[in-house]
Amino acid sequence: MKELKLVIIGGGSSYTPELIDGVIMHRESLPVGEIVLIDIPEGEEKVRINTEFVRRMLKKAGMDIRVSYTFDRRKGLADADFVITQLRVGGLAARDTDERIPLKYGLVGQETTGAGGCFKALRTIPVLLDICADMEQVCPDAWLINFTNPSGIVTEAVNKYTRVKCIGLCNCPINMRHDAAEKLNVSESDLDCRFIGLNHLSLMPHVYLKQDAKAGRLQHDHDYIEDVLKVHTNEGVVKNIQKLAGMDDQAVQMGAVLSPYMQYFYFTDEMVREEQESVENGQGTRANQVQKVEKALFEKYQDIHLNEKPAELSKRGGSRYSEAAINLVNSIYNNSCDVQTVDTINGHTIPELPEDAVIETNCVISSKGAETVDLSEDRAAVKPCYRGKQAAFMELAKTIKKYEQLTIEAAVKGDRDLAVQALSVNPLIGDHELAAKVFDELYEANKKYLPGFAH
Repeated sequence: MKELKLVIIGGGSSYTPELIDGVIMHRESLPVGEIVLIDIPEGEEKVRINTEFVRRMLKKAGMDIRVSYTFDRRKGLADADFVITQLRVGGLAARDTDERIPLKYGLVGQETTGAGGCFKALRTIPVLLDICADMEQVCPDAWLINFTNPSGIVTEAVNKYTRVKCIGLCNCPINMRHDAAEKLNVSESDLDCRFIGLNHLSLMPHVYLKQDAKAGRLQHDHDYIEDVLKVHTNEGVVKNIQKLAGMDDQAVQMGAVLSPYMQYFYFTDEMVREEQESVENGQGTRANQVQKVEKALFEKYQDIHLNEKPAELSKRGGSRYSEAAINLVNSIYNNSCDVQTVDTINGHTIPELPEDAVIETNCVISSKGAETVDLSEDRAAVKPCYRGKQAAFMELAKTIKKYEQLTIEAAVKGDRDLAVQALSVNPLIGDHELAAKVFDELYEANKKYLPGFAH
């Protein structure tokens, strides 16, 4: 059996042990023989710590896998079978800028949406396209699993401008499914949850039992979405976003479980107010908080006696990250033809969106990649959810997709005017003059990471 080579770009990330945990969990079905962590010289200390920690994790699991790190990207990518990207151009310092500057203008300060998300995409897309250019030459048959945020935007750019086989991924859907299972008191593996929308802007409007599930009181032909929505909780489905009290009521009104990131759109003023208060009272931005979490994590990772991922890693926001990422790798490699929720090309799945747009939805995963599921077959269709209670969601998704596509074009062309248009379209900014002001300030803070922009 051929050994697989797994490459992790952004190998110095604190998330790396999550991925290795997934490799260990799939040891019987994934013959990984080599893992290469790729980073930049500035990240040498963290990637070295991770390399040593990963070796201890694999040794404890009794797995003989070669582990190394390198700053030579092409060398590290050579003959790779799977490449996972989890990079952050500019590090957490750039994230702090993304979050802090918009707040000065009364705007959401967030790393994946709004003005901050736009700049993360502008910094990231050119780097991902360079990575793909290397992949096309040294590992043309490899699959790229993109976890780099904003995942949907980055994945769409890769699919539009390269020949690399790329699927995007987020841990929100898998956490939403686990949350539904807890509310129904069943195993997550028994549920057939339907997702539709965009990355960080998706709905889960239907919850069924899988046909082979044995879940006692629950029936196979019943949609349990209302039962899930009846259970209100204070805790959100991801640790890195504090759940607002109104989200449960909003979900009931829309008849669907909502991605936690949607509260930035439905409760914008409250989110801005909480973020501003956090900065003013000394807690800082989310980036500042993550810096503290990461410092503590890497102190743990250096402990020569630590040989399994610490529980504190969930505070970083990576809950079930390994489950989502390595499940996808496993299903592609083994041609499993199971259903997972990923970010992939729309085609005709959502007729209201461009065919070449990347959406987040249920897909059959096989050695050919991700094929969107026709959710109108067998059971209640998801497509008609854009009528009635969820009609406004489709209008929001269409607007955000226009923002995303303008952002991609701006990143590829290095075009300020297109970027300002993108911000003007985004409902979290809206006003053109305001968009221009926040763009200019963010550009000044980011210009060393935007060499392609003529400003």
